[in-house]
Amino acid sequence: MKQTLQVRLSQHLALTPQLQQSIRLLQLSTLELHQEVEQMLEQNPFLETEEDTAPVFEPLAERLTSNERAGEREAERAAEPGGEGGEAGEPTAIDGAAEFGATDRDDWENGTEREDFDGIRETPGKTRTNNDFDESDDSDRDSAAQSLQDHLRDQLAGMRLAPADAAAVLVLIDSLDDDGYLADPLEEIAERLIESGLTPDAGVEVDDEAGAVEPLLAHLRCALRYLQSMEPTGVGACDLAECLTLQLRTLERSEAQAIAIIVCKGHLPLLARRDLKKLMAVTGADETLLREAQALIVACEPKPARPFARAEANIVIPDVIVQKSGRGWKVQLNPDVMPKLRINDLYASAIRQHRGSGALNGAGPGLNSRLQEARWFVKNILQRFDTIQRVSQAIVERQKSFFTHGAIAMKPLVLREIADELGLHESTISRVTTAKYMATPFGTFELKYFFGSSLGTDAGGTASSTAVRALIRQIVAAEDPAKPLSDSQISQMLDEQGIHVARRTVAKYREALKIAPTQLRKAM
Repeated sequence: MKQTLQVRLSQHLALTPQLQQSIRLLQLSTLELHQEVEQMLEQNPFLETEEDTAPVFEPLAERLTSNERAGEREAERAAEPGGEGGEAGEPTAIDGAAEFGATDRDDWENGTEREDFDGIRETPGKTRTNNDFDESDDSDRDSAAQSLQDHLRDQLAGMRLAPADAAAVLVLIDSLDDDGYLADPLEEIAERLIESGLTPDAGVEVDDEAGAVEPLLAHLRCALRYLQSMEPTGVGACDLAECLTLQLRTLERSEAQAIAIIVCKGHLPLLARRDLKKLMAVTGADETLLREAQALIVACEPKPARPFARAEANIVIPDVIVQKSGRGWKVQLNPDVMPKLRINDLYASAIRQHRGSGALNGAGPGLNSRLQEARWFVKNILQRFDTIQRVSQAIVERQKSFFTHGAIAMKPLVLREIADELGLHESTISRVTTAKYMATPFGTFELKYFFGSSLGTDAGGTASSTAVRALIRQIVAAEDPAKPLSDSQISQMLDEQGIHVARRTVAKYREALKIAPTQLRKAM
């Protein structure tokens, strides 16, 4: 067998570790990015946050010197005739130290200059007004964050029930779901208590499981009545019908109230289908009385725990903010989502000084790689936000009419257009626009919201699918509730405006907008 040498030319893409990290950071959401930063801070000693690098050494010496001088002045004042501890209203040496500590802490929190990630230096104001505002803001957040369970426990503390009854009510409070309903039947709750070997009254052990179920169920039923008498009305219900009935019973007695209770107890499906004729037949009420009963039911709260839902869970922090700038719009990064990172100068300079000297005992290559890893990470973070800003600015330039007139003025846009304009790959634009949000005058939207397919028009142009959805929403909002429009009628109305949309497409857009079908939009 003859051995030969051959030379071949081929092209392939090799992703360096730095490029792989850059791509991975680009597709992370804000929350995932902060988690990645926290993990990197724990693993790499050369990386630190800006708050950790405040100049503490020289100011600390100055503070110690000023503290010693203050102590000398206090000693001199105390040594003067008749001066034991200073004049009234002046602090003693200990009080002075305590006051100095508070001032030092305030200076550290409010007066220390810090350099932001984008290079802008800022010094937060330190005024009494700002401090008072912060305190009131914290108290407002604490009160708004009170859960339904805490609200019910506060009421229970003022009811002065027997310990066993209070313990049973607490068991039911802990069994409520996020909507304020009883998550499990009383029988299952009783079985769990029996299996645990405890009853609600202070942990008494159960010897006979079969004989303890019925007394425990009776105890829980009594506790459920206590729970359902609390605010908000309707809490502790087993289903929607019971929740609405509990609320209706608190209203003033009338014929409409009685009919509403009858409907809630057994005929809610008919009410949901707007089947007026069958409701009149099963309740014996006329049309006017049924409409009054419907108004009472609609005024009830189907989810009693809604006012106690944590609003923080629904808050979206934008990555970029769009603001009016002259005749155009300016895109700026949100400084609240940008991690403030830097390389530890002390460690980095130590590595540079001892490089090649052998003082690191063979650890030099490993430390150098760690230092390079930290530099790559900071650079990739900067590159991530720079790419987000560039893509966002390009989107704003393409969708200027949206920021003036709203979603109805949205233009067709695809990822390739932005990719060609910025010289990036289409997959990069896809990563940038996923889980990244933009704050606009009309609300906060994901960057993907500004991309939409095109629909043909009679004028030979195109209309964005996003604009068509906004137009469908306007048409439905303006329809007659007694005669709601069908999908075919909406399609015909759009066709009259020069936009060709099939009935199935209208139905798809309507479902995406969470608009009910025709029969469910019809008023009774």
